[in-house]
Amino acid sequence: MIIIGLTGGIASGKSTVSNIFKRLGAYIIDADLLARDAVKPMRPAWSEIVKNFGKGMLNKNGSINRRRLGEIVFGNKKKRRLLNSIVHPRVFERADEIKKRIIKKDPDAIIIFDAALLIETGAYKKMDKVAVVYANEGLQIKRLMKRDGLTEDEAIKRIKAQMPLKDKVRFADYIIDGSRAIPEVRGQVKEILVDIKGGKGIGRVR
Repeated sequence: MIIIGLTGGIASGKSTVSNIFKRLGAYIIDADLLARDAVKPMRPAWSEIVKNFGKGMLNKNGSINRRRLGEIVFGNKKKRRLLNSIVHPRVFERADEIKKRIIKKDPDAIIIFDAALLIETGAYKKMDKVAVVYANEGLQIKRLMKRDGLTEDEAIKRIKAQMPLKDKVRFADYIIDGSRAIPEVRGQVKEILVDIKGGKGIGRVR
């Protein structure tokens, strides 16, 4: 078993890379999906968010309004740290459970831990390898505006709230250029898997 921490800046192409890893046979543990699950209505993290941020953060159905909450935490470092302290412990606990289940099923598994804040939380220290997806800031802004319907100022604020990509790459064993066309990105991922397996090939495709 080997576990690769996959990270990158917002709208850098990390999700595309994660999907390619999955298609090439790797197992994916998606921290963002685990975070969404952790804050479902009436769960402990949900209750703590409502307690600390107020009921104004809720949609009519009781779910967390992620965009409204994001507007607050991306502009306030203290509140962002508070939110992370509520959500991250649950995410890492669940990720460990999933990892153990995968290893029991497939001892030779290649596991990708896909986490935007892999470096910031220190989780990279628990990885065997770290892969960082890189894209220039101009492209990140364009992608965010198109994907999430943000204004340019809102997109810039979200990018600035994260560790700069130039700092993240210092922790990388592998750097993936997320600005390239998908076939080229796929080629980069294949090279990583070949390297990890000692040149023995990329394994099965699920």
